[in-house]
Amino acid sequence: MSSRELASLHQRWMTYQNLPELTNHWYWRPGWRADRQFYTWHLTFEHQPDLHHLASHIQSELALAELDLVPINALHLTMQGVGFTDDVSVQDLRRIVAEARQRCAELQPLRLMLGPVDPDEEGIGLLVQPWNQVEQLRAAIREAIGAVWQDVPEAAEDFRPHVTIAYSGTSAPAGPIRDRLTGLRHQPPVEVTVHQATLIALRRENRTYRWTTVATAPLAG
Repeated sequence: MSSRELASLHQRWMTYQNLPELTNHWYWRPGWRADRQFYTWHLTFEHQPDLHHLASHIQSELALAELDLVPINALHLTMQGVGFTDDVSVQDLRRIVAEARQRCAELQPLRLMLGPVDPDEEGIGLLVQPWNQVEQLRAAIREAIGAVWQDVPEAAEDFRPHVTIAYSGTSAPAGPIRDRLTGLRHQPPVEVTVHQATLIALRRENRTYRWTTVATAPLAG
């Protein structure tokens, strides 16, 4: 684990120790509503049995009313937003996909370690390491968007790769969740190999994220 990742994990856990209560993750962000979808690039984990086993094990210890567990087939790593589906033209989207495929073909598949648990006020995630591989892929996707649009959505900085396994579903005391997590922090991480970036149309549905796959950008190899 690099010094950046270790420092982040330690700092976030120390902050969590002093957290009085959870924040409901499901408030509506600007522009979002129930009937609206959002184009975004994600990493998805459909064929990763080791990750699925780890997530299921941790979730079995977190079956509490205050938490909304992420379905195993909805595990994801948020990479880079593009825009709401009613704001992005088909022509622009096709050009962005073409540019992304060209750039991703020059990158090797990502070999990542997921874990240990890394909580905050809105949910419980798994630490992703190393960050630099994910950052390199995200930079390539941002370059692809920048080849089509003058302004790339979302900030380039303050990106922290993570995979959420449970969202905070209400404002509730953090203590009971913290007590459960203390015994789970030493679960060993698992390795995953990511072979593509996935462009999805994302929606919120019954207190979870669901999506339709729009396109993929394979990594070399």
